[in-house]
Amino acid sequence: MDTLRRLRGPNNEGILALVLLSLFVTMSTLSPAFFTVGTAFSILRSATVPLIFALAVLIVIVSGGIDVSFAAVAIFSAYTAVSFAITTAPELPALVIIALALAIGAVLGLINGVVIARYRLPTLIVTLGTQGLFVGVMYTYIGATYYAQLPPSLAALSSLSVLDFRTETGRASLHVMAVVAIGLSVLVWWMLTKTMFGRSLYAIGGDAEAARRAGFRVMRTQILMYVLVGVLAAIAGIAHMVMGRSANPQDLVGNELDIIAAVVLGGASIFGGRGSVLGTVMGVLLIQVINNSLLLAGVPSAWLRAAVGFLLIVGVGVQAVTARKKARRVHTLDEPKAEHVVKGGAS
Repeated sequence: MDTLRRLRGPNNEGILALVLLSLFVTMSTLSPAFFTVGTAFSILRSATVPLIFALAVLIVIVSGGIDVSFAAVAIFSAYTAVSFAITTAPELPALVIIALALAIGAVLGLINGVVIARYRLPTLIVTLGTQGLFVGVMYTYIGATYYAQLPPSLAALSSLSVLDFRTETGRASLHVMAVVAIGLSVLVWWMLTKTMFGRSLYAIGGDAEAARRAGFRVMRTQILMYVLVGVLAAIAGIAHMVMGRSANPQDLVGNELDIIAAVVLGGASIFGGRGSVLGTVMGVLLIQVINNSLLLAGVPSAWLRAAVGFLLIVGVGVQAVTARKKARRVHTLDEPKAEHVVKGGAS
């Protein structure tokens, strides 16, 4: 039993790995072209932006909150930086444009953090409000022009690959942004598991009041967390524009459900206090593999949304059933003690 429990993992990562492996074997059997290096790199490329988003959502969910404004933060920060570079200084280096986007993302995250932490408001309501606010401000003051060409320095990143070689089925290339996403995954894993800041997020997600009484500085931690989420969202926005080779202010917003579903499927508890980077990575890959598999099978794209919604219901349902079973086990253990006390008092 201990071996099975270890294989299953603290957040059911083992079960998720088994599901992923089954999908790979099934799709490789149905379509030999699926099990190739080119397909693997293609899945990594399509998972790059969702993975960076999922890391941001994981941090919020671990702390007991939910954020639906990350896509609006991403498009606002990246589009504003790119628009400024195109209209004012086209020759700006890529690092300066990226730094500008990260600074904007940090400010937008700070707004979320201050409102949520200072006034102790529900995270879903606040981020729903700021989502509309950020998009409205962007359309009003930044613009809604579609840029088919990025500034030259960013455009150079669009075609930059870490690995690029010819295979039997065509060329296989690993985009540099996919490596950035992998590096960020390692960084967030280290932050959540090896630092006091990460432990404080789990403590706040488990019970914010208990964490406060234990000495954790809840307000400061929540504000810093939303600043970090804003920075991660800005990186995702820049990665989206670099890999898409264009800047469209109408992109990204509206796909939040896929990201939240991937994080929940990865074992993160919507009640807070539980979740891992490994599970999140596998959750994102699972969504991407299912989408690719359904497209290869000729399933209409409208059903992709239905599949993601179904997976989200399954993920949340499994968590609710597991939590109910744990509650029943606690009741069964405590019940004899209660009876013993009553009997003792009566005698």
